[in-house]
This record gives sequence, C-alpha cells and structure tokens, in this order.
Amino acid sequence: MAERGATPRVSPWRRGFLGAIRHLFNPLYPDDYLELINPLWTTRELRGRVVEVRPEGADAATVWIKPGYEWPGHQPGQYVRLGVVIDGVFHWRAYSLTSDPHPRDGLISVTPKLVEEGKVSPYLVHGIRPGEIVRLGEIEGVFTLPDPLPEKMLFISAGSGITPIMSMLRDLDHRDRVDDVVAIHSAHSDDQVMFRADLESMDERHDGFDLTLRITGRDGRIKATDLDELCPDWREREAMCSGPRELLDSLVEHWEAEGVGDRIHLERFQPIIGGNAGEGEGGTVRFTRSDTEVTCEPGMPILVAGEENGLELKFGCRIGICHTCTGVLKQGNIRDLRTGEVSSPEGQSIRICVNTAEGDVDVEL
Repeated sequence: MAERGATPRVSPWRRGFLGAIRHLFNPLYPDDYLELINPLWTTRELRGRVVEVRPEGADAATVWIKPGYEWPGHQPGQYVRLGVVIDGVFHWRAYSLTSDPHPRDGLISVTPKLVEEGKVSPYLVHGIRPGEIVRLGEIEGVFTLPDPLPEKMLFISAGSGITPIMSMLRDLDHRDRVDDVVAIHSAHSDDQVMFRADLESMDERHDGFDLTLRITGRDGRIKATDLDELCPDWREREAMCSGPRELLDSLVEHWEAEGVGDRIHLERFQPIIGGNAGEGEGGTVRFTRSDTEVTCEPGMPILVAGEENGLELKFGCRIGICHTCTGVLKQGNIRDLRTGEVSSPEGQSIRICVNTAEGDVDVEL
C-alpha cells in the first residue's frame, strides 16, 4: 500500500475546475500551489491539523485532529492509518479511532499508548503540538458494534485495549443507548487508567451503565472465572473484548465452554502469528535489492528470517496493520500466518511480518 493518505471528499466541481486549469501550471499541478497556501487544501490526500493533545493517564495521550475535508465517517471500533513526519522522515502507524463517529466540532481522535522503544508513539504522546499537519489514511477494521444493537452489552478491556471500545461507548452515549451496559476495564496502576474521567462521567449520568475499574497491580488480573461475580448475567450479553492475547484467549475458552461462543467479539492487537511453527514448507527468500538469500523456516515471518540474517528491514507494528514492512512479491508462493492461506500475489505488495515463504520466493526489498 502506498504511503499516502486517503482520497479526500472533494466536490466534483472543484476537481473538475482544477483539472480544467491543469495546463496553466505545467510542469507543476494546481495542488502544488494550493499546498503552499494551506497544506490541508491538497486534493491528493486527506490531511488533518492537530487541534489538541490531551494526556490520558501516565503514558498515553489523545490527539484531536481536524480533517482538511469532510471526514468520510467511521464505525466505532475501527482504526485509521496515521502518517507523521519525524526528523524529516515519514512514518505510518495504525491507531484505533477513539472519538465518537459523530465528532464534536468535526474533530476525530486517536489515543496512542507510549512504547518507549518505539519511534512514533513517543512523538505522539510527548512531542507533537497543536497546529502540526498529519496524513489520514484509510479507515479499516471489522471490530464494530453489532447491528442491530443488542439489548444487553458487556465490554471487557485491558490497558490500551480500551481504545476501540471508547469509541463504541461514546457512540452509545451520543445515541442515548446506554440502557443496559456493563464495562469492565483493567490497568496496572491508577495513574495508567485511560479515559477515567469519561468513563466515570458516563457511570454517573446513566443508570444503565455499570463500570468496574480493576487495578491489576493491587487487585490482580481479571480472570474469566471472575465474571460470575463482576457480571452475573454475562452469558446473556453480547460481549466486546479487547486487550492482551492471554486475556482474550482465556475469555474465548470460557465463552465456548459455556456454550455461548457466538456472543463474544474480539479486537486482537497481538494476533496469533505463526501459531503452528511447523506448518507449511518454508523455503529460500531472495531479497532482490541486496541480492541476499536467506532460509525461512516453516512458520517464520519473512521479516524475521531477514533480520536473523543481518538485514535491516523497515517495520512498524509487526502484526500486519501499519504496512511499513511491505515489499513486492516478484515470484513464488507465500502463506499468511494469520489465516494459513497460501497465495501467489506476484507483482503486488505483501506484508513480510505476517507472511512466510511457501517454497522459494523473491521479494523486492
């Protein structure tokens, strides 16, 4: 996927006018001059201006953004690719949208949690300032509210897993549909609780909202067996869950053991990648730009195979979301480590963090 923002919603009249006067600006484009006046006016990609940066607990921040054109809209729970310039270099990352889909003053928000060894999250949490321009990429994600809304809902989250759920809760609040909602959220310490003021405000304003905040450093981690006490009727509720793999795996096992596995919906920030280490053929990967060949064992991401042989390859999330590690497959078959699907998308970009070699492959990297 190209490192470019989404196509803005520009009126047909404006696009037509800019196309009609294109010949007056050779060798440049009208957009080149519009960007000099205001970088948000470009019709090539959707951009936004940072309006506010608000701390969320001790190690996260909500970045409020005003899109340059009409926001195409998102469903609560989806995420957006965000492009920022750090030290003169473009970086793209995917973050859950934490704003109400009907945003205040036309603003949208993302809430990154600090990853100390990362490149983008420290900048977004501590460095970015109001007035800066960001790129807004495609909206993605299938972890969304059921339609129609069920009468009774349960939300379970831990740490930054609350980010997609916060958009859902804000949407329910906006639509006045907080009739019978239970929210259980855990964080390691009191000062790491994200959106605490918003959650407690909802708890105070809605009789149908039942909030439980669990501080794991003091009270221990939430276990699936705690649900009979925390939410006695959990089997009757549609559950939206987001957080670390260990928590989600235990919840799925518990729901399935109780015969209600169809009532739980998940957002995995750490999807199971390479779960079957011996599955597939493996093979030799040739990185064409450096003319380097490496052995890729069955179940091993192509990215890891390259790194273990001394190659410095670009990467971001390492879970197939941010598109930083893409390379063009020149020939051969690959296996998607998330689904097990084998394909041969020759001539197309592939994400080497979530694909392994199925036989010998050539990748343009």
